[in-house]
Amino acid sequence: MNWLLLLEQVLNGFQLGILLFLLAAGLTLVFGIMDLINLAHGSLYMMGAYFCATFTAWTDSFLIGALLAIPATFILGILVEVIALRNLYSRDHLDQVMATFGLILFFNEFVRLIWGPIGLDIPLPALLNSSVEIIPGVPYPVYRIAIIGMGLLVAGLLYLVVSHTKLGMLIRAGASNRETIGALGINIRLLFTLVFGFGAALAGLAGLMAGPILSVEIGMGDGILILALVVIVIGGIGSIKGAFIAAIIVGLIDTVGRSFLPEILDIFFSEASAATAAPAISSMLIYILMALVLAIRPQGLFPPKGVNG
Repeated sequence: MNWLLLLEQVLNGFQLGILLFLLAAGLTLVFGIMDLINLAHGSLYMMGAYFCATFTAWTDSFLIGALLAIPATFILGILVEVIALRNLYSRDHLDQVMATFGLILFFNEFVRLIWGPIGLDIPLPALLNSSVEIIPGVPYPVYRIAIIGMGLLVAGLLYLVVSHTKLGMLIRAGASNRETIGALGINIRLLFTLVFGFGAALAGLAGLMAGPILSVEIGMGDGILILALVVIVIGGIGSIKGAFIAAIIVGLIDTVGRSFLPEILDIFFSEASAATAAPAISSMLIYILMALVLAIRPQGLFPPKGVNG
């Protein structure tokens, strides 16, 4: 086994895990606090990428484009909550699934109408579009390092907000007993709107960071949303700590598995068969892990006491 390649793929897996965490954190906050199944969360990820691509083209600066895309996705999330989702809180989960699936179709067609069917690129500045040697002989893209650093910073800030601020106290209380904090005079409707907007901003941040690596295209959030749902099931619905740890585990399994399973399968099968089977088996490992966690700990690895777990 090439140990330098293994190190590179571990870093790639960690970087994927960071993106999954940013997406899953907003999703688990919304579901843990509001008891709302939001399948359109991946569409907010997509909209963050499209906003960043547009603002970057207007300003000729990726950094400014990213800074503008985050509040734009926050505002979009608030509009979606107020216009489409507010009346779904009292409905059962099937109604929520059907309504938010309809939002996926709406956003895909909205993007096709505004930006067209062809994907967009997000150009990076020269500094972020270079590589550095993390150890001698192992160059690694600066932008991927920046994603890891930004994700860890956001994770730390999110922990501080949820654990050590008044807003975080309200969030934890809302997750534990929303009727009680409503009786204490807290505007629960405003709290839900802010939480949904915050979750949308996290999804938009993940989307705009993924945009320069992947093509910004219609439906780009659909596949990663499935992984984010797996993450929150493994980590524990409503648990920020669980979402972070589970996201890293899923990212590592997916990336390292796709890289090294072909070599392992080559021992038993032909090269063509191994190359075909490896991605499928790598994906299966993630769902096998989820099934094992559900069998052993149905509430997830870190079932939350409040939101912060």
